Amino acid sequence: MSIKKAIFPVAGLGTRFLPATKVIPKEMLPIVDKPIIQYATEEAINAGVDELIFVISESKKSILHHYGDAEVLNQELIEKQKHDLLEIVSDIIPAGIKLKYVEQHKALGLGHAVLCAREQVGKEPFAVILPDDMIDDDEHGCLSQMVKIFNEHNSSIIAVENVNPSDTDKYGIVSTEYLTEHVSRMLDIVEKPDPELAPSTLAVVGRYILTPEIFDLLENLGKGAGGEIQLTDAIKKLLNHQSVHTYQFHGRRYDCGSKLGYIKAKLNYALKHPEVKAGLLEHLQSGEVKNN
Repeated sequence: MSIKKAIFPVAGLGTRFLPATKVIPKEMLPIVDKPIIQYATEEAINAGVDELIFVISESKKSILHHYGDAEVLNQELIEKQKHDLLEIVSDIIPAGIKLKYVEQHKALGLGHAVLCAREQVGKEPFAVILPDDMIDDDEHGCLSQMVKIFNEHNSSIIAVENVNPSDTDKYGIVSTEYLTEHVSRMLDIVEKPDPELAPSTLAVVGRYILTPEIFDLLENLGKGAGGEIQLTDAIKKLLNHQSVHTYQFHGRRYDCGSKLGYIKAKLNYALKHPEVKAGLLEHLQSGEVKNN
């Protein structure tokens, strides 16, 4: 079965990037010449998704504008015969891709954001992509990898990676039963455990394929860590009803929810960009970059 719908929870305030995010959503911050959110939607489309569901807040309406028609800009580019640029802005969303938006009125956690999209998803398996986690595999993207695993196991698939033991209190941490080099059966999941209590160093990162049974569990879930409805807690309950698998993906993850992760992503994507790569390398090697 193919995964045709993906949820993008983008209602967060982006407080770690203030004052930049006072007006501009963090998902609209650029990585070279595209906003973070566009990398996420391209990954979904490359994986076969044809319906993009954005869970937004009132302050995130500029995300909608990015994917909408820019008639004034388009007309100006036509008049100036800048057809290459017109093609760039016209191809942000390919033909046949549906966009839907649902508003999350209060920031009640990732689990609540996913639940907000229940009506749009219906009764089929779906993906959840957190744009803050940019994953670069130099090919089709992490979600494409996960769809293949989903089709093998027909169960929810959660992307994980090993983290520093001191960082387990920043993630959902899983314990697993080994199946193959990259795929395991999840035995338990704990939200943000202290390092001395963590069952492993395998951390959940921002890619999920979930079966629709998760919605009933989310709807009946109380508040968890931080007083929020945690998707981790619903996944833990899902283990009582069906198998859940973890997948250690190929690729490099950049935590663009942090300043350092965002800067690393910008630098590494720029070093692959044909327009700026040579000049950036020259700058980095010139001695002009000083550590003071």
